[in-house]
Parts: sequence; C-alpha cells; structure tokens
Amino acid sequence: MIRVAASTSVDFSPYEELFKRISALKKEMNALVLAHYYTLPEVQQAADIVGDSLALARAAEKNDADVIVFAGVYFMAETAKILNPAKQVLMPDAFAGCPLADSCPADEFRRFKAQHPGAIVITYINSTAEIKALSDITCTSSNVEHIIRQIPPEQQIIFGPDRNLGAYIAKKCNREMALWQGYCYVHDDFSEEYMLIACVEHPDAELIAHPECRDEVLRHAHFVGSTRALLDYTVSSSVNKFIVATEPGILYEMQRLSPQKIFMMAPGEPDNPRGVCTQMKQNTLEKLYECMVNRKPEIIVDEQLRCAALVSIRRMLEMSPV
Repeated sequence: MIRVAASTSVDFSPYEELFKRISALKKEMNALVLAHYYTLPEVQQAADIVGDSLALARAAEKNDADVIVFAGVYFMAETAKILNPAKQVLMPDAFAGCPLADSCPADEFRRFKAQHPGAIVITYINSTAEIKALSDITCTSSNVEHIIRQIPPEQQIIFGPDRNLGAYIAKKCNREMALWQGYCYVHDDFSEEYMLIACVEHPDAELIAHPECRDEVLRHAHFVGSTRALLDYTVSSSVNKFIVATEPGILYEMQRLSPQKIFMMAPGEPDNPRGVCTQMKQNTLEKLYECMVNRKPEIIVDEQLRCAALVSIRRMLEMSPV
C-alpha cells in the first residue's frame, strides 16, 4: 500500500513574536518580502507577496521598495537583483541553491549552443545569470507555451536546462527542440508505478502534476500546469480531492484557499516517500528575520553580467501575457 500524506492546518502561534518583528522591520527598511510557494508555511505567512517564478519576477520588477528580501532559491534573488540594480536585495540563506540551475554550467552550455548555430535559445528561469546571459529569452513554466507559440515554426529552438519541461512543451506545441538534459530532482523523483498505485487507492482523487515531472507521470494526470496553474485549478475545480505531483510547499496555499478540499502529496520511492526541495526549506523564519536585521546575505551581480542577463528576462516579460 502507498501512503499518501494529506495536508494539515498550520499552527502559527509559536511565530507570533517573529511576525511582529519582521513586520516592524519592513516598515523601517521600506522592504518588500517575496516568497515562493515552495517555502515553509510560516515564511509564506510573513511575506508580502507569495507566488510562482513569473509572479515573483513581475513583483520584483515593479515595486516601490528600497529593499527586496527574497525567500526562495538563489537564482530567484539573483533575478530580482538583475531587475533592480539600485536596490538592495537580501536572501535569508545564500546557500539555498537550485540543483537544476547548477546542472547547466555556462561553459558546457556555450558548447551545446555552438552545436546548433542559428537556433534561438529559450531558457527556463531556473538557471544562473550566466545562462540567462547566453539566452535569447527566459521563460517560466507559466508562460513557456505562450512564448514558444510566438516563435516562427521554421526557427530551431534550444531549450534548457529542464529536459522534462522541454519535452512536455515540445510535444504540446508540436515543435522539435534541442534539449539540455537537466532536471529537477523533486519532480523527476515521481514515478509512474507509485503514482498509479496512489490513483487506484484514491479513485475519488484527481492527479494533478507540474510539467517538470517525467512524461510517464504526466500522461496519467487529469491536469498539467505550472505551480500557479495547479493552484488555480484546485480552486475552480468541482473535485474535492487531489493528489498533487509537485513540491509539497504549495499544499499550504491550496488548503488555505480551499479549506473544504483534501490535498495529498504525491508519493515517491519508498526510501524517499515524498519529493521535497530541501533548498527552499533552508529559508526559515528565523533566517528571514536575521537577514533583515543584519542586511545580509546581500545578492551582488557583476554589472556586465547583469546587463547581459537582463536582455532575456526583459524579453520574457514583454512576451508574457499580462
């Protein structure tokens, strides 16, 4: 039997004092706190804006804050700094990296790009500034289809670094693309075998999945979408029970918006019963408070690199639906 854990309500009472201190610091510093859906519930509770990569990039682009505090993984805070060179950008834990982004070294990607002369390079936002600087357009799982469909059909495309997202969108848009072979360990961990068992044991539940999952999982999903799209689907759907194949941090927001519904974390292998992004969870409420008090770790991006990376990010924002 596969045990699928359901989400539960969160008790925030132990954090009340930290919430008050963080709130006071926001006013004192004129700071904006951004948090990804995959961070801890108490971090999401303390944030001004919680969202997926596209929503947070937009929030980082347009705000009146003097300081941006980004609770996420490094490439997200780095993107905020690229968009806001004059603002101080802080991160609770500068060692909260992204193995997917790290799987695509700039030198190797440069050689990969040279193997496909004339190709346009569309790169997932889960990448380093160096990779964004080598790209024509950045994308997220929310806007990748919209962007791909704007590229002429005869134009060759390089897509990286996530092979699963690339394969999914290539199939959906009927496009051939040269794919960099990186992957997100959280989503790639979900297997068809255990997903099917979970679906049999919970026939009244719908399986919904992020496109970073393998095709063998996606083909059984009732709905495939970005983190935000999954959230919106659970709100609008008449179904009351879901098996959610993405990082379980999103279950907090799903449960908050639909308290009458049941959300279950998709099962993984027996020795790793659920896929969790340990890097996202490095952002604790204590670290959030300390980084605001000490104004560090601070994200610094070389100006030449920043300008080069900004081009592909700007193109993404221009090509994305409002």
